[in-house]
Amino acid sequence: MRTWQVQDAKARFSEFLDASLKEGPQIVTKRGIETAVLVPMAEWRRLQAEATPTLKDLLLADEPRFDLPIPSRGRLRRGPPPPL
Repeated sequence: MRTWQVQDAKARFSEFLDASLKEGPQIVTKRGIETAVLVPMAEWRRLQAEATPTLKDLLLADEPRFDLPIPSRGRLRRGPPPPL
């Protein structure tokens, strides 16, 4: 994995893109801080597929994925039907 300064990545984008395809992910730095990564599309799709849980994983999980507010029961009653 190679690191590129943002001005070098912009100036030599074709080389930057080719390096990503041949060598794998390329890191872009801005003012010395890692800010972005250029990843080949096949690698991106693989990472996306791994990050998305399957329905089976969700149903068999021990803990809920999010908290749902459960309304209290019995406070609301049905009213009479509207007049015709």
